[in-house]
Amino acid sequence: MRFLLSRRWLAFFLTVGVLAYGAWWLGQWQFNRLQDKHDDNARIQCSLKQPPVPIDTLLKVGAPAPKVVNRFGTIAGDDGRACSELGPVSAEWRLVTIHGHWDDAHTLVIKYQTDDDGRPGVRVATPLITPNGAAVLVNRGWMSSANNGDVRPQTPAAAAGEVTVQGWVRDNGSGGSTKIADASTRALSATAFAEWVGDAYPVYGNLVALEKQTPAPATALGPTEMPDDTGDGPHFFYGLQWWFFGGLAVFGFLYLAYDERKRMVAARNQAATDSA
Repeated sequence: MRFLLSRRWLAFFLTVGVLAYGAWWLGQWQFNRLQDKHDDNARIQCSLKQPPVPIDTLLKVGAPAPKVVNRFGTIAGDDGRACSELGPVSAEWRLVTIHGHWDDAHTLVIKYQTDDDGRPGVRVATPLITPNGAAVLVNRGWMSSANNGDVRPQTPAAAAGEVTVQGWVRDNGSGGSTKIADASTRALSATAFAEWVGDAYPVYGNLVALEKQTPAPATALGPTEMPDDTGDGPHFFYGLQWWFFGGLAVFGFLYLAYDERKRMVAARNQAATDSA
C-alpha cells in the first residue's frame, strides 16, 4: 500500500476528503433547515390556535409589531411542544378583531395572484378606518381577472357603514415589489401604503388578511391562502442526497485504491512468471 504515499494519491486523498467534508456539511445544513422548518410550523400552529384579540393588543400604529416571547400554554403541533417553548415569535397568523368602516377610495389590487387551482387573478386590499382614526390595511381576498398587469381591474365595492372584521396578522412585503402605482402593487406593505396615502390617516404597521366580516359583504371574495404548517419541504431528501454524494466519493476512492493495488500485485506476479 506504499503507493498511497505517493504525491498523486496523497493529492487524490486530500481532494476526496475535502469533497466528502463539504457534502457532509451541506447535508447537515439541510437537516438544520429541516429543524428550522419544524420550528416555524410549530410557531404557526401555535399562533393559529390562539383566540382572537382586539387589534391594539398586538399591533401598533406606525411600526410593525415586535417579536415577543409567547407565554401561552397551548400545545403547538404534533411534536407536543408548548408555545412557551418556542422562544420569541412574531404576531403573524394571530387572529385580531377590528371595528371600523372601509375606505374604498384607497383600495389596492395585488397583481399576478393565483388561487388554489392556479387560476389567474388579483387580491383586493382595502384600509379599514378604526375608531381611533388609524387605518389597518386588510387583504379582503382574491378575485378572478385577466391578470395581465396592464389594466387595473374593477374591484367589488367594500361594504358601507360600520363593520367588524376578524382576520390574521400578516407581515409586510419588502423590496421594490411593494411599490404602489395606479392603486396597484405586486406585494403588500403597510409601510409603502402609509407613504402612498400620506397625511390622510396614520396606518398600523402590519397587514391583516380577512377571515370573516360582519355584516357579510355583498360580494364575497376568494378566501385567504393559509400557510403550509405541516410540510417538511425538500430539506430531508436534499440532506440525504448530499450525504450520498459524500459517501460515493469515499467509496470511489477506496475502490480505486483497491483496483490500483490489485493491478500492482498482478504486475508483480507477471514479472515473477516472466523471470522464471
